[in-house]
Amino acid sequence: MTVLGIGISYGIATLAAMFSGMPIAFALGAVAVVFMAIYMPSASLDTVTQNVYEEMASITLLSIPLFILKGAAIGKSRAGQDLYSALHAWLHKVPGGLGVANVFACALFAAMAGSSPATCSAIGSAGIPEMRKRGYSGGFAAGIIAAGGTLGILLPPSITMILFAVAAEKSLGRLFLAGIGPGLLLVSLFGFYAVYRFRKEYAAAKVAYEATGATSPILAHDDFTMAERFNALPRVLPFIILLTGVMIALYGGYATPSETAGLGGLLALLLIALIYGVWKPADLSPILTSTIRESTMLMMIIGMSLLYSYVMSYLTISQSAANAIVAMQLPKWELLAAILGMVIVLGFFLPPVSIILMTAPIILPPLRAAGFDIIWFGVVMTIVMEMGLIHPPVGLNIFVIRNVAPDIPLSEVIWGTLPFVLLMFFAVLLLCIFPGISTWLPDLVMGPESVR
Repeated sequence: MTVLGIGISYGIATLAAMFSGMPIAFALGAVAVVFMAIYMPSASLDTVTQNVYEEMASITLLSIPLFILKGAAIGKSRAGQDLYSALHAWLHKVPGGLGVANVFACALFAAMAGSSPATCSAIGSAGIPEMRKRGYSGGFAAGIIAAGGTLGILLPPSITMILFAVAAEKSLGRLFLAGIGPGLLLVSLFGFYAVYRFRKEYAAAKVAYEATGATSPILAHDDFTMAERFNALPRVLPFIILLTGVMIALYGGYATPSETAGLGGLLALLLIALIYGVWKPADLSPILTSTIRESTMLMMIIGMSLLYSYVMSYLTISQSAANAIVAMQLPKWELLAAILGMVIVLGFFLPPVSIILMTAPIILPPLRAAGFDIIWFGVVMTIVMEMGLIHPPVGLNIFVIRNVAPDIPLSEVIWGTLPFVLLMFFAVLLLCIFPGISTWLPDLVMGPESVR
């Protein structure tokens, strides 16, 4: 069979396995093993475990379970709720300040936890009820948290970016720094939209009140004294200091990413023990269980995805696909648009982890040939994959929100997230027009790359 025929059958088999309901890791692994048995020497089946081990033998991947431990320690404590309460106290005078506070809380928590679902769950469990209680529409409240949670894969320490750095063989520190500028851009866009949407809902409630006398909680005003504002800070500041310390250790060259992750995990456990009294085995059990469960699931997906990519490479599927893309001789930006379009479609069905590991061998060579900065592309691709977390039919964050706020209809949640999908698309356009948004900080801190 020709390489084209093998590639088409490989893709069809993958889709069939995915839609069968089989877990992603086992689906990818099963397809890879079947094609190894059919098209590769029989001895290759004896080295499956060795191949998976060699593909995963990266010290950078060691940081993933440790960052998950750090996120679980923070997510399973009251840190998220305290962070949200402190920001609300300081931003309550801003129009839509409650919504803006939730955006900032999501951003800060995402930077501490590195996980989008954990951010949605931790901030949403406190933020959505408060916004609903104050008259925010269900779709608006759900959209803010779902979109804010996506910042978990853009702001460092991002597990998705760790995997991209491994797949692209690029500096993890440079990639982390490149995500900060676009992350702040998205935080600003989300915050401005929260103010705009609040004013729109506030105006509608005011018109209804003047016409019918029906009042709405959104018309009420919160007020916090300066003492109450400062009283909200003591429990939050240690975690902000933890985040700052971890970033200084990483970017200051004092620790490797894996050492930084280990340091962050241990300090997070120490902080929740001191601040929230979480130190007994019964208290630590949910944290450790969550860490083991999520790490095992993620590492299985990574291992099977790497085996899947190895088989693609051995059968020259990825090389042939990359050469075919180059042979199309698409203009530079049309090539980028086609690749990002493919990522969006894959985002309908697959999580970011699988998208990166499955597509990197195919898309990175043509992008390099076209002269794109791979670090910059990693940030753009991450934002595009963020869209996949909040758009149907999969939209992981949508279903996290449904668990946090089951009273909000799914249709409202989806309509509430769509404006944020458009804002992400706008951010991608800005990055294409002004690539310096992502490249200036790594160039400033680490110096320009010798080879782009």
